[in-house]
Amino acid sequence: MSDARRATDPPAPVPPRTVSLDGRVREAYVPPLVPRAPRGSLADLPYENAHQAPDDVAFSRKRPDGVWEDVTAGRFAAEVHSVAKGLIAEGLQPGDRIAIMARTTYEWTLLDFAAWAAGLVTVPVYPTSSAFQTRWILQDSGAVACAVEGMDEARVVSAERRQIPGLAHLWVFGTGAIDKLRRAGAHVPDEAVTARRGLLTPDTIATLIYTSGTTGRPKGCALTHANFFAEVDNAVEFLHPVFRSLIKEPTSTLLFLPLSHVFGRMVAIGCIRARVRIGHAPSIEDDDLLTDLAGFRPTFLLAIPYVLEKVFNSARATAERMGRAASFDRASKVAQRYGEAREAATPSLSLKAARAVYDQLVYRRIRAALGGHVRHVVCGGSPLGQRLSAFYAGAGIEVYEGYGLTETTAAATVTPPQRPRAGTVGWPLPGTAVRIADDGEIWLKGGIVFAGYWDAQHGQAVPYTADGWFPTGDLGSLDEDGYLRITGRKKEIIVTSAGKNVAPAPLEDWLRAHPLVAQCLVVGDNRPYVTALVTLDQDGLAHWRRMRQKDHVSLADLTRDPDLLAGLQRAVDEANRLVSRAESIRRFHVLPGEFSERGGHLTPSLKLKRRAIARDFSREIDAMYRD
Repeated sequence: MSDARRATDPPAPVPPRTVSLDGRVREAYVPPLVPRAPRGSLADLPYENAHQAPDDVAFSRKRPDGVWEDVTAGRFAAEVHSVAKGLIAEGLQPGDRIAIMARTTYEWTLLDFAAWAAGLVTVPVYPTSSAFQTRWILQDSGAVACAVEGMDEARVVSAERRQIPGLAHLWVFGTGAIDKLRRAGAHVPDEAVTARRGLLTPDTIATLIYTSGTTGRPKGCALTHANFFAEVDNAVEFLHPVFRSLIKEPTSTLLFLPLSHVFGRMVAIGCIRARVRIGHAPSIEDDDLLTDLAGFRPTFLLAIPYVLEKVFNSARATAERMGRAASFDRASKVAQRYGEAREAATPSLSLKAARAVYDQLVYRRIRAALGGHVRHVVCGGSPLGQRLSAFYAGAGIEVYEGYGLTETTAAATVTPPQRPRAGTVGWPLPGTAVRIADDGEIWLKGGIVFAGYWDAQHGQAVPYTADGWFPTGDLGSLDEDGYLRITGRKKEIIVTSAGKNVAPAPLEDWLRAHPLVAQCLVVGDNRPYVTALVTLDQDGLAHWRRMRQKDHVSLADLTRDPDLLAGLQRAVDEANRLVSRAESIRRFHVLPGEFSERGGHLTPSLKLKRRAIARDFSREIDAMYRD
């Protein structure tokens, strides 16, 4: 992207138009910032970038020696083209489904665009998926080919292959699959790829992304090229400070969230659309990710709250080990006050001065942990919480929270630049309308809403209302300015034996931000009061042990340790301030292990499988209701 393009600010976003009924705001709508794509597909993006700016850096790839090597737009387009020819040479036909089962790597993005250039439909599969999940997705989608990262994933697919008769190809990135495809396609004429691209329209299905399956068998969401154009084009214009650098440093991001998830995928496509330099980080282990952030030095990140919570808690733990916990806590309070004051009005001179002092002592270390150049974070998945959002804003990192689903091609709402509002997930993305139904359910409409659920035999199942709204299953409210607040899931609402409705999400999100807490499940359906199961964060627990010289204490004994339980009780008391007495957590139980995807208690996107947890820990839950 040229400097002139980066320096051009689009007009300020238009505030939502709202509709009220019975004294409540029931609808909010923001007009689109860009027109609907009239023709073409995502397959055209690499070719357009190569034509308009062939020497611009599109990617940086980490070599085995740790050096980041740049890939230009021209080179990326050439690689997409050669791999697309290989897919055609292997006999894949327009509309065929190809699955990708890998971590967040350059090869993932390359094959995604090559598949589109060959007229195919891509089907992401989490590399952590079980054999059953993998088999179901490959069977249901009718995939004829599957590309996996390494031999572990290849063994999972191979073990199920007898039950997937339509799967004709299995390629492994780690054994040179990309190079093999290039060689296979060497004899295919360039015109064959051009012809395949010409078959695609905005309404062609681009991908089938399967939902996490918190309550049952995953469903394939059919997202079109038009869905992605509506999402990324409006997001790029709306979040112009994120995607368009107004200083000399070009914009860049390091992708580390799974590309199997619609959030990571959308940002990857948006970056290619906006010509933002991209890096891939396959490992989110603390040391690996911090090393990659330091080497790549992104200007913005997409993250889930867990990542920002870990950065904050790790910084606090480091300060405590150095005997500077009190100083860090003061800096944290100053950052929070500054962030809150900036939202409400101009911060006072004394607050600005205090922030300047702590910027050198504390905040720059927070920014350094994210690579040193990050100024914006797009955060989704679950609410970050007012405390951390204000803290990061005060520390010089603007957090844009959003809300969306796989069915809405990621974000349906997002925090407007320079207009944050604590406790909300922002305005409707331009081109999107939000309605609050009579029972409080959030309904959505717009170009980002998917084509329907995949059903190869009977056609796409379209779960819309009679007048074209998509019911999300989430509960929320709109304020007078069109900001959306999420209050819970319809299926997760707890109804106590006294008839009190309790939304567990706010309590769980608050507790999860505590350095000792990994996950929390609030329960109480048909019970006299609300309780919670808590799992311990291993890094936070290790630090707690060191600081209190309890390294010798077994994990089982720690779950009953008075000091640890007292600290967790204080966190529970803080969370209970969010709700009424009838909704508050009366008792909690600490589990010795963590909820995990392998154990069947978390989805690949780290959502709680409530039914499975309640079933497997029924004895512990029952014990909290005994006198």
